[in-house]
Amino acid sequence: MKPADDTHSKLIGYILWIFGFMGAHRFYFGRPVSGTIYFFTLGLFLVGWIVDLFLIPGMDRDADLKYLGGNKDYNVSWVLLTFLGIFGIHRFYLGKWITGLIWLLSGGLLLLGLLYDLWTLNEQVDEVNRGATG
Repeated sequence: MKPADDTHSKLIGYILWIFGFMGAHRFYFGRPVSGTIYFFTLGLFLVGWIVDLFLIPGMDRDADLKYLGGNKDYNVSWVLLTFLGIFGIHRFYLGKWITGLIWLLSGGLLLLGLLYDLWTLNEQVDEVNRGATG
C-alpha cells in the first residue's frame, strides 16, 4: 500500500509522457497551462517533451505535496478520464452522478466538459478527498 501523501505515480507520469507532446503528463501532474501549451505546440516542438523526461520526478513530488490523498485515487481518476472521459465514468467514480449522467448523454458535454476536466481533475479529486476526511 502506498503512503497517503503519494497521490501521483511516476510510472503513470512516464506512461503519459509518451503522449506528452500532447501535454498529457503535464495535465496529470496538475500543470494545465503548460499542458495546454504542449498540446498546441507538440510539446514545445518536442524539445520540452524531451526535457520533461528528466523533470517528471520533480513534477511528481510537487503533485504529491500539493494534493491530498484520501478515499478517491488520483491515478484511478486519471485512467478513467483518459480512456472513458466522454462517458463521464471518472465523474461517477468521484460521486458526481448528475454531471456523470450529463457527460454520458452528451459525449463529455460536447467535449468542452472533457477539456474542463483535464484542467481541473486533480482539484476535483482533492476536493472530494478533503470533504471525505473533514
